[in-house]
Amino acid sequence: MFRIFGFVVGIAWLGLAFGAFKNSAAGWGANASDLGFWWGVIGFFLTIAATGAMVGTWLHTRPRHD
Repeated sequence: MFRIFGFVVGIAWLGLAFGAFKNSAAGWGANASDLGFWWGVIGFFLTIAATGAMVGTWLHTRPRHD
């Protein structure tokens, strides 16, 4: 159950990162380099958070073999 929840959170954050990268591309396209840059930074951090959530979920919900 926790594994599913962790991966759902990771996928949701990837969706937010995709939206941030879309805003970044729109900012660059409209010659608003400040918006393009900062939305890119936000998308980058959201991608790191999503990856951390999914990798951490996978590592911490594995069955223990003591």
